[in-house]
Amino acid sequence: MEKYICKTCGTQFPPSVHQPESCPICMEERQYVGPRGQEWTTLHEMTESQIYTNEMMQEESNLYSMKTAPEFAIGQTAYLVQNNGFNLMWDCITYLDEHTIETIKELGGMDAIALSHPHYYSAQAEWAETFNVPIYIHEDDREWVMRDSEHIIFWCGESLKLQDGLVIHRLGGHFKGGAVLHWENGNEGKGIMLTGDIIQVVADSGWVSFMYSYPNLIPLPAETVERMAGRIKPLSFDRIYNAFHRVIEKEADLAVQRSAERYIKAVRGELFQT
Repeated sequence: MEKYICKTCGTQFPPSVHQPESCPICMEERQYVGPRGQEWTTLHEMTESQIYTNEMMQEESNLYSMKTAPEFAIGQTAYLVQNNGFNLMWDCITYLDEHTIETIKELGGMDAIALSHPHYYSAQAEWAETFNVPIYIHEDDREWVMRDSEHIIFWCGESLKLQDGLVIHRLGGHFKGGAVLHWENGNEGKGIMLTGDIIQVVADSGWVSFMYSYPNLIPLPAETVERMAGRIKPLSFDRIYNAFHRVIEKEADLAVQRSAERYIKAVRGELFQT
């Protein structure tokens, strides 16, 4: 049996004799099915092709990024956060090979995986089994787990403390259980927020935005964004890393609040006339 992977979103499915009929994540309006229809691959096919590699880069002290090249599926970046001897993988990518495993072991291994939202679940169970670590997912997004695993821990409430200085916060928005990671000790103690695309850093650096669907350009209601900004406001952080290697280098906390105000005015018709 094969563990089939959706080529559009990169999600791995449970072992099966036959390919799944469809990918529920891509059939939903926050994603899409590619123009050639539903296509599948496997991790074995990907590694045997010798096409792919995972690029790991040190972004700053105790923070490494991981991205598959050439780009596969959504093309997101995952991060390895090192906090007082605790190594956390924030978000996940599909591709996993021996070179990646050895590189992570050289960096001290992995103690846990935590996810911002379902579009980045990818091959999370494969990674968790390889490193024998727990996966933290908010219970509100339980239905989007395509491959169940004994490693998954569904957490509840508005925040989950993984370690001193390392806390997951549920903001909702893009998905009901959409979460961000507050790394208080990062950036020399100034604080880092890793946001996936629950909070999306945009092309105009210094600003962010918020969407229900990014590929299909479906906005969130003003009230939802107002609530998200309110939940994150008490947290101290100076820098943001999103899921696509975009960074707000400084005063990121102010950028989120400023951007939320602009967004709310825009969707309420108060920002411009056109």
